[in-house]
Amino acid sequence: MEKEDTEKPDDIPSGDTEVKKAKKNSRDMTEGTIWKHIVMFAIPLLIGNFFQQFYNAVDSVVVGNYVSKQALAAVGSTGPVINTLVGFFMGLSTGAGVVISHYFGKKDDRELHEAIHTTVLMTLLLCVVMTIVGIAMVPFMVNFMKTPQDVVKESTEYLRIYFAGVTGLMVYNMGSGILRAVGDSRRPLYFLCISSVINIVLDLVFVIVLDMGIAGVAWATVISQVISAGMVLVVLTRTHENYRLDLKDLHLSMRILKRICVIGFPAGLQMAVTSFSNVFVQSYINRFGSACMAGWTSYNKVDQFVILPMQSLSLAATTFVGQNVGARQMERAHEGRKTALRISIYVTVVLTVILFAAATPIIRMFTPDEEVLRYGRIFVQFMAPFYVCCCFNQITAGTLRGFGDANGPMLIMLCSFVLFRQIYLAVSTYLVSSIYVVAFAYPAGWIVCSLAIGFYYRKTRASLKNKA
Repeated sequence: MEKEDTEKPDDIPSGDTEVKKAKKNSRDMTEGTIWKHIVMFAIPLLIGNFFQQFYNAVDSVVVGNYVSKQALAAVGSTGPVINTLVGFFMGLSTGAGVVISHYFGKKDDRELHEAIHTTVLMTLLLCVVMTIVGIAMVPFMVNFMKTPQDVVKESTEYLRIYFAGVTGLMVYNMGSGILRAVGDSRRPLYFLCISSVINIVLDLVFVIVLDMGIAGVAWATVISQVISAGMVLVVLTRTHENYRLDLKDLHLSMRILKRICVIGFPAGLQMAVTSFSNVFVQSYINRFGSACMAGWTSYNKVDQFVILPMQSLSLAATTFVGQNVGARQMERAHEGRKTALRISIYVTVVLTVILFAAATPIIRMFTPDEEVLRYGRIFVQFMAPFYVCCCFNQITAGTLRGFGDANGPMLIMLCSFVLFRQIYLAVSTYLVSSIYVVAFAYPAGWIVCSLAIGFYYRKTRASLKNKA
């Protein structure tokens, strides 16, 4: 007994200290002030997403100013192709995050362990598939979008390099999704900030110093993503928390995989199909030439900054709702949705006013070409007033997924962003050949989606109370 008492102070404190440090990184949202949980969780996501979009914008700034407007057009036109494949995976990661947040909220360590190891192995297997399919699809997708001949070479080169290194992106996003599911949004932020700085430095070195053109931008992105993936894996494998990853214990639990797919597959299908439908939209944009494509690219880079707050708050709502559903606190989960929506609307209105007023100097950062500038300004000022509509559909969709209802948001978003949008484009462009008509396809889809998903949420709220 005396020997045991003597050793106890040496053995126990270090472990306790590590556990306490680890617990500081997770966030239990089942108690405490709702708006504080949502804001404190969303802010690191917002900053991280800002850095991610910032280095994407730097890609375009460097290409637009130091390569050519054709290269700028190529970077932008490849977005829908990349998002078609990556979007499906991101949907699966959403499903995994919801499942993990449920087990974390229940404090079920055994099931949490199963979910995390199944998620990681699933990701590694999908990395192989996405790499092969992505590279194989490049020629078809470039032709399918009716890409102008002066942009084909750059688009093809960029896509092939991007998909060759897509593993880094997938591993980082799934790993950071696991951390967010347990309430840790700070460390994914740190990793994203580091990789963003690396990406920007490599952009400047590869393009300006080494004159690698669009290939330099692609390689800079791939290298930075691999580094961020490595950092998130180090955290998961070294933590002393209950979400620790043991690479030797990787396995597929078919029961857990089924749960992930039930929630994640609809979300992934929705993201992939929506992104694929944007390929059609891009083909309409491409008809107006490379200057219009470059202007659309510039607008899209700006657009991503405006929607960051609502996206971050949507993810915060998903985690908040997921944990509270796990703890069977349904009314608290619904209150989380209201809080996230209010904050999202306030922030988006302010950003929209700033964007509308400063459209010209913002677009001028991407290119000195006056024709490209004209198109970019048209897109920014025409689309800005409709951003507030996105707050409703994004926050509500995130809430429904947190409840485990992925089918409702999937069907509504597919009908709004794909079916309705494509019908609108086919009919309207047949009647009128105008870039304004093409651009309005996006706001029209946002409005329809917000109305439909709001109605669906109110109708199903009673049944959602019984979900756990």
